[in-house]
Amino acid sequence: MEFKKSLSIFEQIGMSVQENIINQDWQEGERIPSVRDYATSIQVNPNTVMRTYTLLQDQGILENRRGIGFFVALGAKQKTVQHRKDQFAEEFLPELFKNMDQLEINWDEMKNYYQNWKNQKIS
Repeated sequence: MEFKKSLSIFEQIGMSVQENIINQDWQEGERIPSVRDYATSIQVNPNTVMRTYTLLQDQGILENRRGIGFFVALGAKQKTVQHRKDQFAEEFLPELFKNMDQLEINWDEMKNYYQNWKNQKIS
């Protein structure tokens, strides 16, 4: 996993876990990699992964079954999508709207940009 300097490592790990849930690579009710295994696979300190798993547990996205490990909580995908939408609205949209205003980009133009991006993604 390549880390960006703009976010803390544990936040980036959390986003990666959430992407696994949103993309349904990790299903609700499914056991996820242990703290140690995940830390080894992404080459970070196990304490950092534990901090991430604990935060996601506090958010109701993961659950810890004592002696067994961490599991994707029921309803985790919906909670994760809502959390990511809220985060997007708070962190990304203000800058996007500011740029749209400065560049005088209207909604129709934005829709065209989005459609072009989507078509390239599919190709």
